[in-house]
Amino acid sequence: MGKGWTFQSLIDKKMTVTAYCHTQRAIISRELELVKLRDRFSQEAPAMTDDLIPKLKVGLIYSSDTSPNADGKAKGS
Repeated sequence: MGKGWTFQSLIDKKMTVTAYCHTQRAIISRELELVKLRDRFSQEAPAMTDDLIPKLKVGLIYSSDTSPNADGKAKGS
């Protein structure tokens, strides 16, 4: 994919990106709204950790869609 993920490529691959912040008492996390970020920054805006961290000031977790398909297997397997 060249230089890495864009907001649109993450959406197309049904990926999620979760931002998290460590506090003294807990880890707080929230799934990012990729469609809103794409609409704000453009569909080709880079969406790699190094691109997003300065804007969000949080950590990120990237996850694949692992919901089962009709055969009961994870999608993509």
